[in-house]
Amino acid sequence: MLLTDTHTHQYYEKDIEKRAQAMERCFANGVNRLFLPNVDISSISLIDEIVAAYPENCFAMAGLHPCEVKEGYQQVLEEIYQSMPDRKIYAIGEIGVDLYWDKTTLAIQQDAFRQQINWAKQLDLPFVIHCREAFDETFEILDDLKDEKMRGIFHCFTGDLAQAERAIKLGFYLGIGGVVTYKKAGLDQVLSQISIQNIVLETDSPYLAPVPFRGKPNESSYLVHIAQKVADIYQLSLQEVAEITTENSKKIFGV
Repeated sequence: MLLTDTHTHQYYEKDIEKRAQAMERCFANGVNRLFLPNVDISSISLIDEIVAAYPENCFAMAGLHPCEVKEGYQQVLEEIYQSMPDRKIYAIGEIGVDLYWDKTTLAIQQDAFRQQINWAKQLDLPFVIHCREAFDETFEILDDLKDEKMRGIFHCFTGDLAQAERAIKLGFYLGIGGVVTYKKAGLDQVLSQISIQNIVLETDSPYLAPVPFRGKPNESSYLVHIAQKVADIYQLSLQEVAEITTENSKKIFGV
């Protein structure tokens, strides 16, 4: 079984021994492909370190998280952009709009989002969207910039059916994580009305741990619990879910 975690901050664990143990737990659970979203300048070196340690398993992204878009963000964007030619990057991300923590930065979040979407188009890369309490603002930009090059993942998708269909129509896959295992989330009802060909799996480790680890630090090895819930929803085997969602990830990232 080959599972792909399309969104994990596994690199946050700086202790080499603990990180090695976490990776071994991944491999034991069939999680052999991990895609690593960037959030700021400091995380670039952390990602590079884990990619160097596990070059067959870990794949880097580059981008500025919307919660990190603050005063001086243009310089930060420039530094992230300048880092990319020296590294193998598989996506621009995670980028987007987050109005949960700070609504006052909406204008500069939108500006940074637009700039980074244009990076993705110029480099012919997918991009990974962080959207929290900001579907309208996110879709406004995507509708404005849509073309044949625009593609990627709506990371940690928790929207309704209409939002899911709108994202898919724009050329995006839905990143399904631990929230799908939460009883009151309703995400299972949304998935039951869309094709599994439109989703990929993720943990967003160390956040949003699935049941039975809800409330505890998440890790990529727990992806198997998310995959099992998805298997239950689609009435497929765990192996089938792993095959389909991994193939979907290969279509997005090209690897």
